[in-house]
Amino acid sequence: MMLGGQKMKMLLNIQNLVKQYSDGTKALNDINLQIKEGEFIVIIGPSGAGKSSLLRSINRLIEPTGGTINFSGQSVEKANKKELRFIRSHIGMIFQNYNLIPQLSVLENVLHGRLGYMGSINGIFNRYSEEDKIKAIEWLTKLGLENEIYKRADELSGGQKQRVGVCRALMQEPKLILADEPIASLDPKSSTAVMDAIYHNCKQMGIACLVNLHQVEIAKTYATRIIGIKKGRVVFDGTSEELTDSMIYNIYEGKEEQMYQQTI
Repeated sequence: MMLGGQKMKMLLNIQNLVKQYSDGTKALNDINLQIKEGEFIVIIGPSGAGKSSLLRSINRLIEPTGGTINFSGQSVEKANKKELRFIRSHIGMIFQNYNLIPQLSVLENVLHGRLGYMGSINGIFNRYSEEDKIKAIEWLTKLGLENEIYKRADELSGGQKQRVGVCRALMQEPKLILADEPIASLDPKSSTAVMDAIYHNCKQMGIACLVNLHQVEIAKTYATRIIGIKKGRVVFDGTSEELTDSMIYNIYEGKEEQMYQQTI
């Protein structure tokens, strides 16, 4: 695959990934995926298909039951604490529920994106460099949050909070961003602002991105590649043009209303 005339390198290689929870639920069943640098991939599928389990297995927010995950030449599932900290410093995460610290300022929340690169003492006492502070303000300004920089995070609207989450992920200068239903609770205008912010900045910086979405039409708008998951298995992997109506209905079988789910 080519990007900007250059051959894209393999970034993430997932082989035979399984996740089974303690109650016996098998959320992921033999997932095989290869992600290249700079790809913008949207994962679609109904609730319970395994989308969130897949993203959270990649950076071991949950522990995989079986299979291998290789990120940028490193084994994720075998990584010790120090190695995992290093791997996570190169993987940004955007959460459905924002995952901000409410009582801290917008600027402080964005600066948390640099914690993975700081020594333990500086991290504990939030001793950020002036360079990092300037960069955080630049990101917030670029995403239209220049008037919210010193506000508490809990004073913001949902759309603003999610853009803060995007800034925090971009502050890591990651190789990969994982976005887990980033627009699930947002109105259409805020959803567009958030998706534009993720897409355009990832493309500009050459960051690969995996985004979980319900809404098929939004997936088609942004994705360079779409992956369809059903009952823990990959049932589609291709371009928007290759995603036929019959395949969409197969992915959402029994839960067809979810593919048109509107943000609130």
